[in-house]
Amino acid sequence: MTWSTAPAVATPRMMARVLATFYIAAAIAGLFAVFGPGARAEGRWQIFGMVLLVLVCGTAAFRWGPYWPRRVFHLPVASASALVACVVLISPDPATAVAAAAVLSFVAVDACFFFSLRLAWLHLAFGITAVTAALMAQGDVPVSIALGLDAIIVALGTVVRGLVIRASSASRDPLTGLANRRGFDDGLQELLANAGRTGERLTAALLDLDHFKQINDTAGHEAGDLVLCRIADVWRRELPTGAVLSRHGGDEFALLLPGTTGPDALELVRRIAALHPEIGLSVGLAEHHRDQSAADLMRRADRALYDAKAAGRGRAELEGGPGSELARDLEAALAAGDVEVHYQLIVALADGATVGVEALSRWTHPERGPLPPAEFVAVAEHSGLIATLGAHVLRTACRQLAGVRTPAGEQVTLGVNVSGRELSDPDYAQRVHAVLAETGFPAGHLVLEVTENLIEGQSPTAVAALHELRAAGLKVSIDDFGTGYSSLSRLDTLPADVLKLDRSFVATLSTSPRRAQMLTSLVAMCRGLGLDVVAEGVETAEQEAAVRGVGCSFAQGWLYGRAVPLPELLAGLRPGAAALPQEAASRG
Repeated sequence: MTWSTAPAVATPRMMARVLATFYIAAAIAGLFAVFGPGARAEGRWQIFGMVLLVLVCGTAAFRWGPYWPRRVFHLPVASASALVACVVLISPDPATAVAAAAVLSFVAVDACFFFSLRLAWLHLAFGITAVTAALMAQGDVPVSIALGLDAIIVALGTVVRGLVIRASSASRDPLTGLANRRGFDDGLQELLANAGRTGERLTAALLDLDHFKQINDTAGHEAGDLVLCRIADVWRRELPTGAVLSRHGGDEFALLLPGTTGPDALELVRRIAALHPEIGLSVGLAEHHRDQSAADLMRRADRALYDAKAAGRGRAELEGGPGSELARDLEAALAAGDVEVHYQLIVALADGATVGVEALSRWTHPERGPLPPAEFVAVAEHSGLIATLGAHVLRTACRQLAGVRTPAGEQVTLGVNVSGRELSDPDYAQRVHAVLAETGFPAGHLVLEVTENLIEGQSPTAVAALHELRAAGLKVSIDDFGTGYSSLSRLDTLPADVLKLDRSFVATLSTSPRRAQMLTSLVAMCRGLGLDVVAEGVETAEQEAAVRGVGCSFAQGWLYGRAVPLPELLAGLRPGAAALPQEAASRG
């Protein structure tokens, strides 16, 4: 925010309130001047007529001002200067004239608050010239008094502008110069109020830079800052007047497009995004529905953003578009039992023996074919279907693997991923117990895999559910360890039995001696705490040797096989396949 631009806090609603307040205050001052003690009767009724006009103008500004475009405010501000000059001319004595001229300070505040620096000075120049000329026409007002009053008015306007610019900067992102979250929220409330009164269309959008973290990690934060400024410059230049663009923080931007329908906004966003093809952007849009709250509008835009990411990133989606269609298709597939469960082996590094499997969902879309799990799981997460998907995988896997043995004759241990939304449901633990009772799967061989961030979030309901299930014999695994805010000091307090190292550790283990040393210490610590350690993403013999070298007990990855459906799993287990009851095999 600079001195030359119009202050960001000068919204139509705020401008209308300030203008109306000053008009009404000027009218009250006029009434005291002509009807107060010691007031002279000369020119009284002419001034009273102007007071009534000022009251009407103040009332109109208060009632309809919030709906005026910014340019309309030039008329009442300029008119106020003219009215002050007229009152000065017809004042019955020098004292009244000077008092009336002092009302020009209201105009100075309005001009410096409402407009850009150039236009503010034009208003000040017009007002000071007109009022000074009127004072001189009085004949009895010394020039020194008039010039002193002018200096006070200019100083007052300058100070007010400085304070307003400072206040505006509190609503601005210092890096890009865009509105920050506070400025966006103010603009959203303003536009929603206007839409509620006038019925004007309004579309909101959330913008997210694709793979921005990689830019910071590989090229440094200065390069990341340049990318953010580039985005801000392009969008600020191309957006229509009245649009509100903000940076919420990090690589997240938000946009409001008043007077724009959802389809038109989608076309505009796609056109602007094409101007910086080197910077991928995912965008979710939602058009405001009448009587909808700000939170609901932004929640719909957020859902559309995740639809855009799930559809492959680098695209813009309108809420209710293809991403929502994918959610409806997924819901139908879950109802029809068309989402399959595949299994990936987990082996003991000591002898290569299979000890367990992880259950993974797989879905073949009727039109698009097999979809990446990351795509439809994200859709499930943000469409409210994740609990249904999780329940389907848990029940199917427990039913299919009840009684299945490893080649060594032990019950296969089953790992099932659990979302935060599932764990936050107070009835989740009870439902797990019901599934175990229904399928006969032994609780001691079921491992619930939760992400590190979920446990770090310390949801009381989720943590209580984990403690309850562990008390019943189930095990808990911290999945993807190392991708969140890892805290070694909390390993002894987490409700967990297994630590699964993220594949990013495994991929760099053989090339980074420092990382190997760090993992050796971590694994030793886990062993001391009674935690088993599983290395994810093992794809080569070299990686297997590396994770064995740092002390990991178990491993999982393509080296031991991809996720396969039940018949292929049973064929691979061989000796254990015969132990599977025939009726269970037929159900699989």
